[in-house]
Amino acid sequence: MGLTGIPNRRQFDDVLAHEWHVAMRTQQPLSLLLMDVDFFKAYNDHYGHGAGDDCLIQVAKILVAAKQRTTDLVARYGGEEFVAILPQTDVAGAESFAQGVLAAVSGLQIPHMLSEIAPIVTISIGVATDRPNTESESKALLAAADDCLYKAKAKGRNCVVSR
Repeated sequence: MGLTGIPNRRQFDDVLAHEWHVAMRTQQPLSLLLMDVDFFKAYNDHYGHGAGDDCLIQVAKILVAAKQRTTDLVARYGGEEFVAILPQTDVAGAESFAQGVLAAVSGLQIPHMLSEIAPIVTISIGVATDRPNTESESKALLAAADDCLYKAKAKGRNCVVSR
């Protein structure tokens, strides 16, 4: 669990593999969100590592509060990146979850003087949804979410991009 009190990358990998197989068996959609705190390096450098840690902890709390079901998983993916696995969730449900997280992080009103897009801490989110089958892999879902996150950053950050 570490600093943020939420699962880490290893636990995420294990849960993704499990939920992928469950979704394949049940033919249900599986959604994955990759989230990145915008301009976090600048935040950490300006406010210090203690404030950076506090920021990550507050974002993690937002993610935990956003979970709707016990099967949903939020985890720290690395550095300032977070991930969410939403079993049996279509793209509309995943986008709704993402928009709620986006608004809640902004609602924290954590000052960020060095952000290039807002005077507060914001987050960018990539959303991907798939219906797993024997010819697909969970790595492709993760890559799609990563691509959407990249597009969210290219769009100006503090937004959600999905596919």
